[in-house]
Amino acid sequence: MRILDRFESALFSPRPRTAALAHALLIGAGALAGALLVAAGGPLYGSAAFLVLVFGVLMLRDIRWGFLAVFAVIGFLPFATLPFKIGFTPTFLNVAVLAVYFVWIMRVATRRDRELTGSPIGAAVLLFLLVAVFAFANGLRFSRPTMTTIRNFAELVMAIGFFFILVNTLRTQRDTELVARLIMLAGAAAAAIAVVFYVIPDTMTIRILNALGRFGYPGGAGALRYIEDDTANPMRAIGTMVDPNVLGGFLILMIGLTIPQLVSPAPLFRRSLVACFLLVEMLALYLTYSRGSLVGLAVGLLVIGVLRYRKLLPLALVGGLLLLLLPQTQAYVARFVEGIQLQDRATLMRLGEYKDALALIRRYPWFGVGFAGSPDADLYVGVSNLYLLMGEIMGVLGVLAFLIVITGYLANLWTAWRRLLTCRALQRSEGSQCPARFDDARQEALLLGLAAAITGALAGGIFDHYLFNLVYPHMSVLLWTYLGLGMAVAALSYPQTEENH
Repeated sequence: MRILDRFESALFSPRPRTAALAHALLIGAGALAGALLVAAGGPLYGSAAFLVLVFGVLMLRDIRWGFLAVFAVIGFLPFATLPFKIGFTPTFLNVAVLAVYFVWIMRVATRRDRELTGSPIGAAVLLFLLVAVFAFANGLRFSRPTMTTIRNFAELVMAIGFFFILVNTLRTQRDTELVARLIMLAGAAAAAIAVVFYVIPDTMTIRILNALGRFGYPGGAGALRYIEDDTANPMRAIGTMVDPNVLGGFLILMIGLTIPQLVSPAPLFRRSLVACFLLVEMLALYLTYSRGSLVGLAVGLLVIGVLRYRKLLPLALVGGLLLLLLPQTQAYVARFVEGIQLQDRATLMRLGEYKDALALIRRYPWFGVGFAGSPDADLYVGVSNLYLLMGEIMGVLGVLAFLIVITGYLANLWTAWRRLLTCRALQRSEGSQCPARFDDARQEALLLGLAAAITGALAGGIFDHYLFNLVYPHMSVLLWTYLGLGMAVAALSYPQTEENH
């Protein structure tokens, strides 16, 4: 242990020569391990080991490389798994998130981050986490959890904890903008993959998915998704998100965050590049044929259109008219109308799920049945509704705790935005300077984009469960990332943060 402690101290040593020597030793050890892995398992695993080595060293120097790894995995291969088991099969996302945790804890332990920052909604987030832990423990009365259940719950806990890492790490405008850029790039990459998989021949898409099978992805023709699972109907885009509704929910978050950049006077990317991002993402969302995601996105865009960027309302109107009138979109419109009229099979199945979910919640109202499944043979855990699913698992108290978090989050974003407008008005009328240190145009676009994304995703959650379904851990990470990023951006508008920067 003393040797490890000395090596750890050397890695973070303030002396450049000592730190460089420690990093060189680490690289040498990693290269040797990579060579052995190539000899044992082939060039694929060796290349993967080399990438892990490079990112590991970079993350030790700057935690922002860890954020890059997390969002790169989410954008490209969110379900990819490692080729070995440790009681369970770890995913690339598990490794990336755990690496961020490790680096952050080491920074705190070595006092590189000397001050831990709270958050106005930190207590509410902790309350939600405690209710989740209690619900998990309470559910042990009904059934014994499997290794998969324990692993999924641990992923949820790590996703919630990611909130606290972000609010303690993103303390400057530069940091918040970097994470926002990484998220937008991940969204554009995932959307581009989905569109490419959709337009190329089905046989080629199946071949690619089969190749990804070595990383745990489902392969074969069964991996492709169609409306109502009928191959006679149009195919639905999935990309590497496995499920079209999950891809649709993912794109709500991405489009909501990105679209204010199109009309902001100070976008984070060139406006032409932002337009390309949005074009690909909107096309991918359309190809999912996810009606709930389309409604959720409309709600999110309405929020920022009414509050600030009214230029977006005519664009949304034009998009709606094209959707209604173009011959190529009539199948989509017909499916949407069937859903409103409660005529198609998918909608009828959802209504049945809602009825069963309400029955389960009535039996176990306060803390739910936990994460291991229903104790009653006549009912099951699973419903295409975020709030009902949360009610089944964590009870009414869990739903209330979640709504407290969301209410506090949106209230803080609203307060920060109003403070920004007040500062701008004072600057124009009196020539005074705002006490907060940020570019107000960029921060305004981020505040409204984060509000639109979360509002849209929560509206979409009425029709689906991707934000709380433990099978989709990358969506949980994204949800709590957005909450943490939003609170970090809002904190920059407080005068007392001046001395912390």
